[in-house]
Amino acid sequence: MIHAEHLTKRFGELTAVEQVSLDVEEGEVFGFLGPNGAGKTTTIRMLSGLISKTSGTAVVAGCEVGKEADALRLRQQIGILPENVGLYEGSSAYQNLEYFGRLYRMETATMRKNIERLLRMMDLWEKKDVPVETFSKGMKQKLAIARALVHDPILLFLDEPTANLDPEAAKMVRETLLELRKENRTIFLNTHNLDEAQRVCDRVGILRTRLLTVGTPQELQTKLFGHQTVVRLELATEGLAAAVRRRLPSRRVEIVGNDLLVEVVDPDRENPEIADALLAAGGRIRELSQPGLSLEEVYLKLIHEEAPAA
Repeated sequence: MIHAEHLTKRFGELTAVEQVSLDVEEGEVFGFLGPNGAGKTTTIRMLSGLISKTSGTAVVAGCEVGKEADALRLRQQIGILPENVGLYEGSSAYQNLEYFGRLYRMETATMRKNIERLLRMMDLWEKKDVPVETFSKGMKQKLAIARALVHDPILLFLDEPTANLDPEAAKMVRETLLELRKENRTIFLNTHNLDEAQRVCDRVGILRTRLLTVGTPQELQTKLFGHQTVVRLELATEGLAAAVRRRLPSRRVEIVGNDLLVEVVDPDRENPEIADALLAAGGRIRELSQPGLSLEEVYLKLIHEEAPAA
């Protein structure tokens, strides 16, 4: 659905996006994470044809970005939710969607059917004739998502859809994203909300002008930190740690309180070895687990490693 190679954008002497190469598959929810100024919004604007690229190539929904002959077809294939939703506040919810549907030159019956379906999906049908200026922030954001979908695009770009929303409004928008995910739409999501990305996205990319890494949260955890087994003991001693080291001599073993933290490569094979070594040494095991790191921990490690020196 998206194939980019060495995508770069410079504004004068400033390089906003540098040599970004990535692929997003059809039906995938792809999250783009990064601090303010990392280039996330600039990347979406390039991929959607809103601004020109400095160098590199990108094919989006079968259209070559920057090719004049593909520009109109690209607009028809994608939907965009920008940071500033830009609704017509004095018009009703229905009128807002109808206006954009007509801009896309939709057939009237199809447009009306889509508007009703989207407003019902967003739980806004009963408010269809109410001026948007009376809506809450969450309702406005859901209407903006509906606007991006009114022409039934195959790819949706969402730029910080829950930014500046209160927890209840953010929850409303997040639930909408989960509903869209069920429709098997391809979604490219810029977000600062790491919990949101972990819950909604199939894969994530972490950007700091350059693309630092791409993968599922689990893949990123393993790549950055490896596997670790945590053994909770009745009493952790250096003797028990030494017993595990003898059984797995190439593995790092640490004592933290009454826990043993054991580096592993193949948990299915090595965890039974760890348990056997501890039991043979007289250890009493309360729990043996394979904890996963959060996406936040992975993100912070990468961003701090790439932070410029002061």
